[in-house]
Amino acid sequence: MNILITGAWQQAKEYIAEIEAMGHKVFFLQYEKDELPCKYDEVEGVICNGLFLHHPIERFTKLIYIQLTSAGYDRVPMDYVSAHNIVINNAKGVYSVPMAEFALCGVLQLYKQSRFFYENQKAHKWEKHRGLMELSGKTVCIVGCGSVGTECAKRFSTFACKVIGVDIVTRQDDNFCEMVELGELDDALKVSDVVALTLPLTDDTYHLIDADRLACMKPTVILVNIARGAVVDTKALADSLINKGIYGAVLDVFEDEPLREDSSLWDMDNVILTPHVSFIGDGNDCRLTDLIMKKLTYL
Repeated sequence: MNILITGAWQQAKEYIAEIEAMGHKVFFLQYEKDELPCKYDEVEGVICNGLFLHHPIERFTKLIYIQLTSAGYDRVPMDYVSAHNIVINNAKGVYSVPMAEFALCGVLQLYKQSRFFYENQKAHKWEKHRGLMELSGKTVCIVGCGSVGTECAKRFSTFACKVIGVDIVTRQDDNFCEMVELGELDDALKVSDVVALTLPLTDDTYHLIDADRLACMKPTVILVNIARGAVVDTKALADSLINKGIYGAVLDVFEDEPLREDSSLWDMDNVILTPHVSFIGDGNDCRLTDLIMKKLTYL
């Protein structure tokens, strides 16, 4: 197979010889927006991230295989992929561990008032805070029970939380105390102390968390979004945080990235805000390479 590999797979160059030894011909493109090192109709397989944002998929007339370096499919024209029976794999499981650790870390930062103590440390100020909270015994609702959601469930369970999973399709899974269908989301939100969003962005999940759903949550709830920004109505969330409708938020993704400089979210003490980095971890390269090479052995 003729495979176009992009620099989205950072270890690619180290494995080109091994891939060619499998019988494949490799074309390498460091930056996906650049001109291809080959003709479009030569490419049968691609290993990439956002290649089709810069090169129309229709031009790859012989394409039969796509391996993404991302967990999401939102940068790929999936209707075209399905219509042309193109095999596509995502990077399922590669980024789940650091994302789950990030979710837990964010909640603990808010519960343990890390910002308060950090500012006092900088000011050399010795001051106690009597509002520290415990995660133990809290109810955590994880919306989206795939690889990331399951890794989140494992970690919150370790802290003696009751973990409720919400997904389109339910299953028996010992990492969750129970798992309910998406239609029961509102009931789960009403009883939860932490709501973690780990589901994909689709037409059905756009603004899944809106003003009405925020209003039905506990005023002590922490909302964690490590999914996609548009799963949450940003304006409704900002209003809820300002008006103490919810206790706080841990946000790594936003409807518009980068987040606008004039967004009110930047200055909120009850928000942990990061620039879409929850997926980063020092084990990612190894996991991604293992996944890609394993998939290639079946071609």
